[in-house]
Amino acid sequence: MREVLPLVLLLLFFSCKETEKETAENSNTDLVQEDEQSLSYFTNPLLDSGADPWTIYHEGNFYYIKSGANAITLMRTADITDLRNAESKVIWRAPETGDHSRNIWAPEIHNINGHWYIYVAADDGDNRNHRMFVIDNSSPDPFKGEFKVKSKLKTDKNDNWAIDGSIFEHQNQLYFIWSGWENPKVDGGEEMQNIYIAKMSNPYTISSDRVLISTPEHEWERNWHYPGVWKPDAPVYVNEGPQMLAHGDKVHIVYSASGCWTPYYALGLLTMNKNDDPMEKSSWSKSEDPIFQQAKEKSVFGTGHNSFFKSPDGTEDWILYHANDTPVDGCGNKRSPRAQKISWSSDNMPILGEPIETSEKLVKPSGL
Repeated sequence: MREVLPLVLLLLFFSCKETEKETAENSNTDLVQEDEQSLSYFTNPLLDSGADPWTIYHEGNFYYIKSGANAITLMRTADITDLRNAESKVIWRAPETGDHSRNIWAPEIHNINGHWYIYVAADDGDNRNHRMFVIDNSSPDPFKGEFKVKSKLKTDKNDNWAIDGSIFEHQNQLYFIWSGWENPKVDGGEEMQNIYIAKMSNPYTISSDRVLISTPEHEWERNWHYPGVWKPDAPVYVNEGPQMLAHGDKVHIVYSASGCWTPYYALGLLTMNKNDDPMEKSSWSKSEDPIFQQAKEKSVFGTGHNSFFKSPDGTEDWILYHANDTPVDGCGNKRSPRAQKISWSSDNMPILGEPIETSEKLVKPSGL
């Protein structure tokens, strides 16, 4: 009996240890499951339709702006990934006639010194007459007060064609960036959309000559024909939708290239050191390749005309862009807004990755 008893005790000891191990493993599994359950997810697209998406985060809310039916609509939500349930209001309607009565394109809304400004392209029904306009509202709440046209922005001395304008401040100076033509288009001649920059003396006045900082020069920037969709009567080479993105010692301008009616619509990158002069073309270096483009295997096409936003807690950077589900959806209302997180390299260059397919669950921005 003296030999059997120690063996029994030994077996009981290891049995208890195994039970403790299983309990610990089960506990860890429960914690992981609870942690996963505490995260909130979303899937793209954020809306069924919406081109040229733009948003800002202001005092606890995201403000998302869009155009349609010759009007501008503003949406407000604490959760940008829940746009379908956002508060919504038409905040401006175009007049029946005049130079800003038709083709209301790509509005952006900015809060500058407590004042709301909208930058939008419009014309009189003839695309050759597209110009940039500033619409403002002095109310602290953009859902109150009234938005009125403040000024037409004369982007150069000859008042050339201009769309997709955006404003930013760098080292206490306001700058305006946009897509424009060097000279009026000649019927039947090729069309070249360039990226320009100019200084502003205030949020509604350009105060310097424009400077050309990008023109469609690479092959991937010059796609203008694709079977099955609209075909221009002459080549159209596109740089448009510029957006400033600063990080560390770098200032970037992310822009869209190639025709939006093609699946090749993609994002390019201009970069300068933050202490250089934005008004010197030599300050800007240009990416040889697109930094964000279609993903055929994920059924995401025509990725472009984006904006950027930070998560509510300020720890993450996100891209908001539009894309199509098929290569022949073109520039119509099938374009839909999508969001995904971006990252940064050690030398402050943006890493946008690949567009994410609509079936993939994404963790919501931090702080939601």
